Amino acid sequence: MKVTDSLVHCLENEGVEYVFGIVGTETLDLADSLSKSTQIQYVNVRHEQGAAFMADVYGRLSKKVGVCLSTLGPGATNLLTGIASAQLDHSPVVALIGQAGVERHHNESHQYIDIAKLFEPTTKWSTQIKESQTVPAIIRKAFRVAKMEKPGSVAITIPENFSAQMIPGKPFPVTSLPESVPVNEALVAATQLIKKQLKPFIIIGNGVIRQEAYPELLTFINTIQSPVSHSFMAKGVLPKEHPLNFFTFGFNENDEVLPGMEEADLLIVIGFDFVEKLPKDWNQKKLPVLHIDTLPAEINEYYPIGGELVGNIKMTLQMLNQSDLPTKSWVPSGGLREQIKTVYQIDQGQPDPSTLPYTIENVLHCIESLTSENTIVISDVGSHKVSIARTYQPKIPNQLIISNGLASMGIAIPGAIGAKLACPDDDVICITGDGGALMNFAELETAKRLGLSFLIIVLNDSMLKLEVQQMNKMFGENYGVTFQNPDFVNLAASFGIKGIRASTLGEFENILKEELQSLKEIVVIDVAMQN
Repeated sequence: MKVTDSLVHCLENEGVEYVFGIVGTETLDLADSLSKSTQIQYVNVRHEQGAAFMADVYGRLSKKVGVCLSTLGPGATNLLTGIASAQLDHSPVVALIGQAGVERHHNESHQYIDIAKLFEPTTKWSTQIKESQTVPAIIRKAFRVAKMEKPGSVAITIPENFSAQMIPGKPFPVTSLPESVPVNEALVAATQLIKKQLKPFIIIGNGVIRQEAYPELLTFINTIQSPVSHSFMAKGVLPKEHPLNFFTFGFNENDEVLPGMEEADLLIVIGFDFVEKLPKDWNQKKLPVLHIDTLPAEINEYYPIGGELVGNIKMTLQMLNQSDLPTKSWVPSGGLREQIKTVYQIDQGQPDPSTLPYTIENVLHCIESLTSENTIVISDVGSHKVSIARTYQPKIPNQLIISNGLASMGIAIPGAIGAKLACPDDDVICITGDGGALMNFAELETAKRLGLSFLIIVLNDSMLKLEVQQMNKMFGENYGVTFQNPDFVNLAASFGIKGIRASTLGEFENILKEELQSLKEIVVIDVAMQN
C-alpha cells in the first residue's frame, strides 16, 4: 500500500474518528486515502486555525487524541496558533502537515519553510518523515507522546515525495500508557507534613480533571476539612454549594481568594499547571508547598517544596486517602467565602430578569439556572472570560472549557464544533465576544454542513473591552481597540443559521429558555451589552 494508506490505517488503529483540516497540493494523496476510510470522517474546515481549535477541544472532551491536517507554508503557519494553544492547555493533539518534497529542501523554494523546526517550540515533539518505512512507528509514537502526561501537541511533517511510495508497513499495537505512584516514604512524609501544619489550603488544577481524580479529591477534602480554590480550567471539581469551596483564583486584579491563601501555613497544590498562573502571583509569602502532580515540581523561591507526590493523581489520592490523614477544620477569617461570593457575583438568587441590568454576570446567571449539569459551556478569550471564571459555576467537572494557557481569541466557535462531535448528546453553549467571534465566524458553515446544533452567544459591544478597561486605567483614554460590527443576526442568516437579537436581559432569558427546550439547530444570539 502507499504511504498515506498506511498512515490512515495507523490512524484507524489509534481510534481516530475525525480529522479536521484543509487539503492542499502536498496532501492530495492523504485526502485520497482518508476518502477510503470507513472509520474516520474528514472535516474540511474554513481555516486551519479552526481545525486546530476543533482538535484541541475534541481531544479534551473525548479523552482521545484530536487530529488536524494542513498543507505546507501558510497552511502550516495558520495551524500554529491552535497547536500552541493545545500544547499550553495540555490537550492531546496530533497535527499532520504536508511539506515540499525533500529534493526542494536544500535551497530557496516556493512555499518551503522548515516546518518541523517551526513547530518545535509549540509541541511536545515535532518531526519530519525521512524514511517512508517509519510511518507506523512515527504515528504510534506521536499518539503515545500526545497522551502521555502532561498531554500536548505533536506535529508530523510529511514530504510530498513520500506520499505515494509503496510500503508493506502495518500499524503497531496500541498499548496502555505506564502509570506510576509515589513510593511509600513520600506518602508517609506527605501525611506527616499535613499533620504538622495547622492551616493547609488546597489548590486544584486542571490535572485533576485530565486524570478524572475528582471523586478521590472530594474524599480527601472532606477528610482534612481545609479550604479549596480552583484554577480557571479546573472549575466544577468541587460543587458550588460545598462549604469549603472558595471558588476561583488566578486573576490579575481583585483576586479575592489570595487573603485566604496567605492565612494558610501550607499549600497543597494538586494537578496545577503553571501556565495558568505563576506561583509568584499567588504565593508571595513563599509558604511551603505539598506538590501532588504527574510530573516533578518546577521549584523556585515562590514554590518551595515541603513534600512531593509524583505519579498518577487519581491513584496517588487513593493511596493518600488510605493513610492516617488528620482533620484540619479551619476556614479563612473575615467571612471570606461570603465576600468572594458577593464580589464575584455568585449565587445571586432568582430575581426577576426584567429588573436587572444587562451585564455579562446576569447573562451567566441565566445560563447557569436554565442549563443541565451536562451542558458544555465554551468561553472565548476576552473580558468575558474573566467574568466566566469568577461568576459562572459549572455543575460537574469538565463542562466548562476555558483556554488559559496561550489564551487565544477565536477558540470558541471552532471549539464548539469539536465539543459537539466529542459529546453529541450534550447541549453546547459557546460564549464569545464580538472580537473573537469574527476571527473564526466562517466555521459556522462547517458546523451547518455537519448538521450540528449548539448555541452561540455573541457579546456585542464593538470593542476589545479588556483592553479598553486597561488603557482607560493606565492613560485615561483608549486607542485602537474599538470597531464596527456587522449585523450578527443577518450574518447568521447568510449562513442559513437562525439569528436572534436579545435587547434586554428578560428577552435573553426567554430566548435561552425556548431554544434549550429543543436545541436541534445552530442558533446565534446577538447580545447588545451595556458599556
